[in-house]
Amino acid sequence: MPDKRKRSQARMIGVISDTHGLVRPEVLKAFQGVDLIVHAGDVGGPGVLEALRAVAPVVAVRGNVDRGEWAQDLKDSEVVEAGEPRLYILHNLLELNLHPTAAGFDAVISGHSHSPSTENIQGVLFLNPGSAGPRRFRLPVSVALLRLEGKLLAAKLIDLGV
Repeated sequence: MPDKRKRSQARMIGVISDTHGLVRPEVLKAFQGVDLIVHAGDVGGPGVLEALRAVAPVVAVRGNVDRGEWAQDLKDSEVVEAGEPRLYILHNLLELNLHPTAAGFDAVISGHSHSPSTENIQGVLFLNPGSAGPRRFRLPVSVALLRLEGKLLAAKLIDLGV
């Protein structure tokens, strides 16, 4: 007899940061099929958000270069409840002013450094997708995919190879 218990559906979130006004075709390809896109700041202009919204709904925060009327609706931080996991999004991790575990967050997503990284600290995933905008120094141009299944989180950094 088949197992009739409800199984949780896996969700995919595209994670991007530091586009600085540039949306590469490689980003749009990498994010095909995602349920949500999280932009961790330094968007660089409203056209970036429009292009990403053509792929999936977008949650974005303001980075240090996001100025002007178009950026007024962007907050300094956002909370995303993606099923069971709770995600805290901000641009600069050095401005984190809460304890993620005590606040009940499963992941902290940030940008700013342009350096992609994933680290698990006290049961909290810290994810920086790196920069998908103009290349800086010798850092890769990258994004991340975040797979959520129930309370489980799995991050995959993607070097866009450009």
